[in-house]
Amino acid sequence: MPVPPRERILVALSGGVDSSVAALLLKQQGCDVAGAYMKNWINEDNILGECPWQQDIVDARAVAEKIDIEFQVVNLMRDYRERVVNYLLDGYSRGLTPNPDVMCNREIKFGVLRAWARDHGFNAIATGHYAQRIPTEDPLDPQGRFALLEGADPNKDQSYFLALLSQEQLRDARFPIGHLQKPELRALARDAGLVTADKKDSQGICFIGEVKMQDFLRAYVPDAPGPIIRATDEKTLGLHKGLHYYTIGQRKGIGVPSNTDHQAYVVVGKRAADNALLVAFESPSAPGLFQSEVRVHSLQWNARPLTAPATLEGRVRYRDPRIPLDFIPEGRDAALVRFHSPQRALASGQVLALYDGPRLLGGGIYV
Repeated sequence: MPVPPRERILVALSGGVDSSVAALLLKQQGCDVAGAYMKNWINEDNILGECPWQQDIVDARAVAEKIDIEFQVVNLMRDYRERVVNYLLDGYSRGLTPNPDVMCNREIKFGVLRAWARDHGFNAIATGHYAQRIPTEDPLDPQGRFALLEGADPNKDQSYFLALLSQEQLRDARFPIGHLQKPELRALARDAGLVTADKKDSQGICFIGEVKMQDFLRAYVPDAPGPIIRATDEKTLGLHKGLHYYTIGQRKGIGVPSNTDHQAYVVVGKRAADNALLVAFESPSAPGLFQSEVRVHSLQWNARPLTAPATLEGRVRYRDPRIPLDFIPEGRDAALVRFHSPQRALASGQVLALYDGPRLLGGGIYV
């Protein structure tokens, strides 16, 4: 009986420890592995300070050499600018709070890079996401479909960021580290002598490392001053530099002082009609701060699309726990969502991830 060919997998090596171990494990499993660093962004004007991409390439290349796999840099800068950066800037300029990490996964890692990989003879794309892909056990799904589960480490689970992947994208995705706890992963990296074993995890915007979102927006979106208005009585409290600098639920950096009882203001809304930033004192009754229902659009499913009302769970933002909700479809790609308990600070443009227990079904974007 002929031996089936080894699966050819392209690992998106970011220069961090997670993707390094993903490549290591696949190589140990006997897969035909190569590594690629996605060159998404260069801060050519140096207006944001130093960006880490050069060191990341050095580290990614060192990992590839250590585990003896091919490595190359793939230039995706034009696609990234068009599909993620412009999406981000356009959203903020319209008063939304977009999620570039979710869009990067859908449009770049499992979009443009996936297409590049297929054109170069690879069967799949692997990343260092803490998520698990398994054959589906749904009897109504045809064979050859896959379910996406949360990562085994509850402190590192990144399934939320994969909420807008399709089943077709999931078919070609591999998540080799999803079953690991972070300390286990670092131990594997140390045992293998990888230079990234103790490298700090990046915390900034997905494509420019440690740069804070406000600094990025300040560099690329013009200021648009307007009034800061107390939502409860329409009193003007001050001026803001632009609605794109603020998000619903924000407490710090608003620019208006607390009252004599030391109650702090919180952002509860953005009003496009008069470019007003709406604030109120933090409380369950603050207008607009807590919501029991929302509408979502641009729904994407990696499971069978839901066409009838259902009780599910949702993650309203990364690192939040799953919470119960009633899902009521409104057409093919929109729905009304009713939460079983009010949720704080849901910003238009952000992503709601939908779950059936630990299985990620899909997601949509808050209207």
